[in-house]
Amino acid sequence: MNIFYPIQLFSNWFTSTILEIAPEEHLAEVINFFIFDTIKIFLLLIVIIFTVSIIRSFLPPEKIRTILSHDKKYVGNILASLLGIITPFCSCSAVPLFLGFVQAGVPLGTTFSFLVASPMINEVALVLLFGLFGWKIALLYIISGLIIAIFSGIVIGHLKVENLVEEFAYKNKFNGQLQLPKMTWKERRKYAKNYTWDIIKKVWPYIIIGVGIGAWIHGYVPTDFLAQYAGADKWYAVPLAVLIGIPLYSNAAGIIPLVSALTEKGVALGTTLAFMMAVTALSLPEFMILKKVMKIKLILIFASVVGVGIIFTGYLFNWILN
Repeated sequence: MNIFYPIQLFSNWFTSTILEIAPEEHLAEVINFFIFDTIKIFLLLIVIIFTVSIIRSFLPPEKIRTILSHDKKYVGNILASLLGIITPFCSCSAVPLFLGFVQAGVPLGTTFSFLVASPMINEVALVLLFGLFGWKIALLYIISGLIIAIFSGIVIGHLKVENLVEEFAYKNKFNGQLQLPKMTWKERRKYAKNYTWDIIKKVWPYIIIGVGIGAWIHGYVPTDFLAQYAGADKWYAVPLAVLIGIPLYSNAAGIIPLVSALTEKGVALGTTLAFMMAVTALSLPEFMILKKVMKIKLILIFASVVGVGIIFTGYLFNWILN
């Protein structure tokens, strides 16, 4: 049973019974989507940030830095991308980890590799892709996602954009000499609770705005629109799919069924997978949250580098699978 099913029931009930909007109306779809995703995202954020905070209380920052800060070039980017795969975080909840990595002294390029890989590749996506398209497509998705994450981090690292990160992100930066004091479980829970509440207070307006925009597009931009203008014979299909996917915040579990539907309607698989990557790795709520820790120029660099990688992957998939 879907653990979010009770939230879906509540959003259905609220839309049809309290607001008295017929289910077939576009407005009902918008409100339903907004209520469901807002509650789901906040629940996920609270649970994930709290859990990460508990884990973080056990891990001295210097140990994380040691793992991800290798003398050998690009090893850190590879490890960060692999770490991103096994950490089931959505794009919004990856931001607190980004702050933690920066404060731990992890190179910025390595940190960006994690920030790309974490939401884009996860076990839910792999299971659903395997079930819908088979192991070859699932494997291609893993490899392409890893390559995008690794090379995005390498490119951003070479650009030397540390000055584009807000100064407060470097506050309390660990120099490798400090050791975390031993904490009791009560102290760990208190630390996690305070950290979670602090993050939620900072990001909630951005999440509301981002989900609201995504809900409007979800309700008023029909699936047929993308299928009509993103056919395999259209050269602009992949970049168009990426641009449309950016505002549509969702996780892999929510977007893959749409990917399947678009594929059945004739949209090329590379185009739909590029759409999925854009939704999960370049979400509008993520950009809004990142604005708290990065200057707009760095967000644009990040989005451009990852976007180019996704577009290239989409074209490559269409060419391989044609």
